[in-house]
Amino acid sequence: MKITNLHKLKTNLKGELFYDILHKYIYATDASVYRKIPLAVAYPKDNIDLKKLIHFATDNNITLIPRAAGTSLAGQCVGDGIVVDISKHFTKIISLDKENKTITVQPGVIRDELNVFLKPHNLFFSPNTSTSNRCMIGGMVGNNSSGTTSIKYGVTRDKVISLKTILSDASEVIFQDLNIKEFQKKLSGDNLESNIYNSIFKELSNVSIQQEIIKEYPKKEIHRRNTGYAVDELLDFKLFGGEQNKINLSKFLCGSEGTLAFTTSITLQLDALPPKYSILVASHF
Repeated sequence: MKITNLHKLKTNLKGELFYDILHKYIYATDASVYRKIPLAVAYPKDNIDLKKLIHFATDNNITLIPRAAGTSLAGQCVGDGIVVDISKHFTKIISLDKENKTITVQPGVIRDELNVFLKPHNLFFSPNTSTSNRCMIGGMVGNNSSGTTSIKYGVTRDKVISLKTILSDASEVIFQDLNIKEFQKKLSGDNLESNIYNSIFKELSNVSIQQEIIKEYPKKEIHRRNTGYAVDELLDFKLFGGEQNKINLSKFLCGSEGTLAFTTSITLQLDALPPKYSILVASHF
């Protein structure tokens, strides 16, 4: 990659782009033991910057590595492309719906800081990782984080309602609940989003593929599994042999570590805050 190309990209961004040795070495690793020197490090300011980065990556046949807090333990945000750090500018809490117990945030919001915001409303975001004082919601979605509270409240995938994303052609798409009629309407389009839905429909309508997924994927009882494409979750949809009338591809993206789309905002289901104190009586006779 010519430095002149990176310099041109840098001048076209509202945010920052660094390709000096110091920044590249800092972003060569996360909380894991893995290390890979990236081509550059970007701090996009907005969706327009993200689209410019996507076009640049496509034109130059390089990768983009979405990165939040970098607390991942398996090298998920390490790579030799451009590391795209959303922790600086994508940090807004967009809206709160107290009645329906939902909240929409940008991916750079820190988990514990979100719950500080929610506490006066007697609500909280329940998945609780060991890095909750610094991990970010975007990373939790990418990893499908669970934590100590997941047995009672569920994992991140259970809490994701919708994702606003940017696809590899720089088109903006919202993934959310679709009923059968809405899903079928998505099949009739002529764009990348429609191609995605058509590919999923073609593959998962095949009974032999359905059976192979059921056979090879973890049992349904193993709920706490973080990374990986949750293709088996989609089989619950009626068109794929399941019993549910709705399908939501945001559940599929959760756990995909940013490899399928670039998430710009996340709508989450919240839980009522549990009592501060509880009493356990252990009787012995």
